[in-house]
Order: sequence, then C-alpha cells, then structure tokens
Amino acid sequence: MNNYDKIMEIVKKNKGYITTKEVVKNNINRCFLTKLVKKDILIRLDRGYYGLNNYIEDIYFKIQLKSKNVRFSNVTALYLHDLVNRVPLVFNVTLPSGYSGSLQKEKDVCINYTKKEILDLGVEEIYSPFGMKIKVYNMERTICDIIKNKIDSELFTEALKNYAKRKDKNLNRLMEYAKKMNIVKKIRTYIEVLI
Repeated sequence: MNNYDKIMEIVKKNKGYITTKEVVKNNINRCFLTKLVKKDILIRLDRGYYGLNNYIEDIYFKIQLKSKNVRFSNVTALYLHDLVNRVPLVFNVTLPSGYSGSLQKEKDVCINYTKKEILDLGVEEIYSPFGMKIKVYNMERTICDIIKNKIDSELFTEALKNYAKRKDKNLNRLMEYAKKMNIVKKIRTYIEVLI
C-alpha cells in the first residue's frame, strides 16, 4: 500500500478528515498531504486539519484540535446534552488557567479558565453533531458551571428544568462536584428544583 492509499484509508476511517498528527504517527511524509491538496482531493480546513473536498467541517472537532485541554462547557455543553434548545452562537470551552494559545484569537470561542486540578472533573467523550469524538463536561459538571458562572436567566431556567426531568441525572455526583468546586451552598439553593 503506497502513502496515498494509506492517507485515503485513514480519511475513510475518520469519516472524511485527517490530521497532520495522524500522518506523522503513521510514518508518512507530510508532503503527501500537500500533494493531495494540489490534486484537489483534500482541502486544508485549518492548520493540521484536512478533509475531503466535499467534507462537512466539524467545527467542534476543529476547535478541539487547537488544544488537547479543550473541554466544551457551559451553554455549549448544555446544548450537546439536550438541556437547552438554543444552538450556541459562540462555542464555550474551558481551559486550564494560564492558557495562552491560538483559541484566544478565535472570535466564535468563549474561553473559561479553571484550575488544573478540576479541569478533568466530569469530562466525558461524546460524538459531536457532525459525528466526531469530542470532550465535553457531563451534565452535573455543566450544572455546577452554570450556577457558578451565571448565564442568561432564561437558558439557566430551561437547563435546570430539563435536567430535573432527566432520568439519567445523578444528584450524588452533582453534590460531589459542588464540594470540589466550593459551591455547595449555591447548589443547595437549587436542589429543591432538581428533586
């Protein structure tokens, strides 16, 4: 199997995209990506991110590629967990305090910063609306975040009501996270709504 075939095999497995990182990991010279772009087989979607010419770009995945520490959070996580109906106008992500990378320049990305000790608290992998695996905070971490960070009151109310109706809610986990995030009193204020 030649390098072009190897690249196209990875693209097929990935549902239409490939990253430079994957090419290097498979011992393929990066120049083959450039050649496939020149042949109009692939298009460069962003730095290190390529897709088939007819590929529908996964903006969630593209944002996640910019930092290994990206965690989708707040309103974006509410949307991804079907806790609100409104499609986010900007993508909320959480990164460790001290982050200074390219996402800070993105106008459609709103960054929240957190201590490294709780960055991975409640992280899970789900599929984006476009079918790629992304890291997002689970429902309980997201509820803690929206209580701590104050969001639009209409969205806040909708999210809490929808969470309360969910059979898969986990109030014990919610309290555990509240303790780790030092917001137990605030969570208790809303717990009556959630029961």
